[in-house]
Amino acid sequence: MNDHSSPASQRPPRQTRKGLTSTGARKAASKSARSRAREFALQALYQHLVGRNELTAIDLFTRDLAGFHKADIPHYEALLNGCTQIEADLDALITPQLDRSLAEISPIERAVMWIGVYEFMHCADVPWRVAINECIELAKEFGGTDGHKYVNAVLGGLAPKLRAAEVAADGQRGERPQAPASDA
Repeated sequence: MNDHSSPASQRPPRQTRKGLTSTGARKAASKSARSRAREFALQALYQHLVGRNELTAIDLFTRDLAGFHKADIPHYEALLNGCTQIEADLDALITPQLDRSLAEISPIERAVMWIGVYEFMHCADVPWRVAINECIELAKEFGGTDGHKYVNAVLGGLAPKLRAAEVAADGQRGERPQAPASDA
């Protein structure tokens, strides 16, 4: 038998990633309390954007959803209340990154971008790459087919502006930033 087999033939068989659905989104059992908080905040923000219901009613409805008790409730509250309080500021930051009008953005992608931008601005304990990745996961699970790519581009464009020091530090460590540094 030939001992000179190629390295590829010596590799173990490829394993499937556990904890993912068929679309690549994380399964509920593998989600952290913070990830769950973002999901519930997204659902509440969607209701806010589409139905313009009273925030108290949206919050009560959301807290009654299955699995809410497993969420990081303070983070959910910060996202829901924070995003709705500064929605005009969030839209003002997002709009220059868009290649279409804000009205043409789906409410899911808009709410996901709100969450990402809010975390950039107000959640220093969430690394910028984590914020982007979590928002990509939300867009994959709840948004349109390629919505996650759009979310990634917009948040990647804002990260150098809103988290300039952190993005620069990643660049100095040799990590490739999501988007080129802008006039931060």
